[in-house]
Amino acid sequence: MTIKIGTRASKLALAQAQWVKDKITEHNPDIRVDVITITTKGDRIINKPLSAIGGKGLFVKEIEISLSRGDIDVAVHSLKDVPAELPDDLCIGIFPEREDPHDVMLSNGNISLNDLPNGSCIGTSSLRRAAQILHYRSDLKIVPLRGNLDTRIRKLDGTDIQAIIVAAAGLKRIGLIDKITQSLSFDYMVPAVGQGALGLEFRLHDKQTIDTLGFLDHYATRVAVEAERSFLMELQGGCQIPIAGFAQFKENSLLLSGLVADPDGGTIFRDTVSGPPEKAKKLGASLANMLLDAGAGKILESIYGNNL
Repeated sequence: MTIKIGTRASKLALAQAQWVKDKITEHNPDIRVDVITITTKGDRIINKPLSAIGGKGLFVKEIEISLSRGDIDVAVHSLKDVPAELPDDLCIGIFPEREDPHDVMLSNGNISLNDLPNGSCIGTSSLRRAAQILHYRSDLKIVPLRGNLDTRIRKLDGTDIQAIIVAAAGLKRIGLIDKITQSLSFDYMVPAVGQGALGLEFRLHDKQTIDTLGFLDHYATRVAVEAERSFLMELQGGCQIPIAGFAQFKENSLLLSGLVADPDGGTIFRDTVSGPPEKAKKLGASLANMLLDAGAGKILESIYGNNL
């Protein structure tokens, strides 16, 4: 049996695909695994903020097209890049165990967020990160920062940027954990939906491949991201608006936190729900409607119009 993995060509994406490949061959040495790189729209357009490009699935659409037509057998995604709604013929069938979901700060001189001088420039490609940082410290200046993870890290040298905010998971997967200055608490930086998790996408009816890779599925991760993605779907979220969602187990319950913010961080709607893990999707939808009722709907309408 041969399994073809499709992925983006960035250093991080290749590391993630290689991790999946290694797990497959360790579990079943008779399977041949090939990694195929695919360039996405988000990879091609690097001179604009993601929010300015528009649309959903900027880092997955071309990979999904290859998957649908059979060029690859499984796509390995950073789950936070995957829209809540998938093509009708595809499914996210497997969720490996989640890596650290925190956002982290890297700064010149290893200065913490609290200690950055007034007016310091922070680089980030994420409206979600920018809004939460500005809500916490409105004196800071956000500098749009695109490019692969290693490219963004290099921006700390020879520019006016004093710090950047990235995902801890990416740094750990490419062996750069020593670069971290500060892990940002969930209290003031709710992660992106699916952050730290991988999603393995398949053709819906390719039962053989799904069953073959089923050993990679991690129940706690699956339940958590199902709640988060249900929250995102109910909000019809995309990269044009700051939305965050993170679920974790507390004893036998699932605790889901969600956030919708103005892009400038001036107004934030945030709440938390908890319930049995078997009702993960209902928890996500319930939390979304709580935030909409609290006023978050006005923020979404200002971006999306009256299509909610």
